[in-house]
Amino acid sequence: MPGLVVFHEWGGPMLFGKERIVNSGRDHPMLVEHRRIYHSGNYLAEEFARAGYAVIVMDAHHFGERIPFGVNGIPVNFDAFDLTVEEFERLDALVKEQLYLSLRQLNWAGTTWAGVNFWDDSRCVDYLLSRPEVDNERIGCTGLSGGGWRTNFLAALDPRIKAAASVCWMTTGDYQQIYNVGGAIGTFCLLPGVWNRLDIPDLTIMSAPCASMVISTSNDELFPPEGQQEAARQITAGYKWAGCPDNVCHNNPFKGHCYDADLQRDAIDWFNQHL
Repeated sequence: MPGLVVFHEWGGPMLFGKERIVNSGRDHPMLVEHRRIYHSGNYLAEEFARAGYAVIVMDAHHFGERIPFGVNGIPVNFDAFDLTVEEFERLDALVKEQLYLSLRQLNWAGTTWAGVNFWDDSRCVDYLLSRPEVDNERIGCTGLSGGGWRTNFLAALDPRIKAAASVCWMTTGDYQQIYNVGGAIGTFCLLPGVWNRLDIPDLTIMSAPCASMVISTSNDELFPPEGQQEAARQITAGYKWAGCPDNVCHNNPFKGHCYDADLQRDAIDWFNQHL
């Protein structure tokens, strides 16, 4: 069977990572509300598994089991599922306070947030390829928001990825810097010293001939419509230059920042076509 690396998004409850999109058998009011808003109440990874894909999901750094336990007043050990909503919100705020500090610490240590996440995500591909039931030539990746960012990097840098669906993470740097809302694309997303010649759409172009569906919803308040359209123009031109114009698709429905049931079906159709 084909395999998928599926990424959870960043925005939302940081005390949970993979549990946002995988049914662990437990639930929490914060998760229920998050799934309702962003995923039509569905467990994203399970929708792909139900469609016939072998799916792997992991916590990104600073999420779920990888939050900085014991730092900044965060307890050394606790079960997020057992917290009341009030307790959850208090601890989640402490975790979020540490995020940008931890990103600076990575830079001081000589690495980047992008590099650390790409290393993890590429190891997920390693694991899929170790499974006897997975076809090594049919591997893809997908995710919403920060998960779309990870999708862009993994597809660009790992040639084992044959198809990708990046959701709600596409714009151009010039439009975004003028428009920027709430740090939607902050410095943690960028690679120091290269962004004067490597823009966000270039990551998708770098993935060619990987079959890339770029979903950028036209009512997404985090990214300007002009930036979305210019990114789509550049990506289309890049894939034409690479000689594989049929391997890219820009899906631009009038929706907010989400990976809802409609977009899940679109992504499954894309993966069914190319994997």
